[in-house]
Amino acid sequence: MKRICLIFFLTACLLPVYAQISPVIPSSVSVAGASSAVMNDWSAFHNPAALAHIDRTEIAAQFENRFMMKELSTKSVQAGFNTGPVNVGLSFSYQGYSVYNEMIAGLGLARNFGDKFSMGVQFDYYTAYFSASDESRYRGAVLAQFGVASTILPKLTVGFNTFNPFQTNIKTEFSTRRIPSVFSIGTNYAFADNLIWLTQIDKEASSSFRFASGFEYTMIRELTVKLGAYGTDYLIPCLGFGIHLGGFHFHLNGELHPLLGLNTVANLKYRF
Repeated sequence: MKRICLIFFLTACLLPVYAQISPVIPSSVSVAGASSAVMNDWSAFHNPAALAHIDRTEIAAQFENRFMMKELSTKSVQAGFNTGPVNVGLSFSYQGYSVYNEMIAGLGLARNFGDKFSMGVQFDYYTAYFSASDESRYRGAVLAQFGVASTILPKLTVGFNTFNPFQTNIKTEFSTRRIPSVFSIGTNYAFADNLIWLTQIDKEASSSFRFASGFEYTMIRELTVKLGAYGTDYLIPCLGFGIHLGGFHFHLNGELHPLLGLNTVANLKYRF
């Protein structure tokens, strides 16, 4: 019982920290989560326009360990399919544990218009589970994501995406479960083929801005290193690396919050 109370207390404390991005939304593999303008590595539940740029079938699984507490972890899977004129993506995310958990299942559609402009839309079903003395049940709602990206200069790509733009919420007989509504815009500038600079600004409808920036450097074809930071109330340093071996791509990212501790993300992707 004490452990359950502790989890609820910590979750309540963490809500302001994750106001910009809900914990049920998996983090992207891009440094500092700056993925809005990254088109060569699709991350589900972020900019669906990136789905338009996959050129073959790919599958991925991800585990995010929030502050070394399994009750706050997020697990997700995704699959993308190149079908010609329109690419299709399927994704699923689970966050929480037996007493309280949240899930999102998504279906994405995206198209690339001549490599200069791409657009994507994703339809999500969000559901939350509450275990109470009177009733234990799931509550759900359908929401949308939308994203666009454009290469406005040979070395500069700009991306915009939004999660739940219509501010859909879950309403019950006694309360309303608010689902975050996030708007993001970012840039991707390539100093060279192996060095990119990413920036991003996120705004949740009722929260403060989140600013993120970082660099990703591919030292050799098989290894990418990442360094960056993002800030809301605190400046959070971020570090990571990617290993690329044939069709396999493994990413491990970490960030260190000055009060809450270490958050790590491990992602394994295979491109057929």
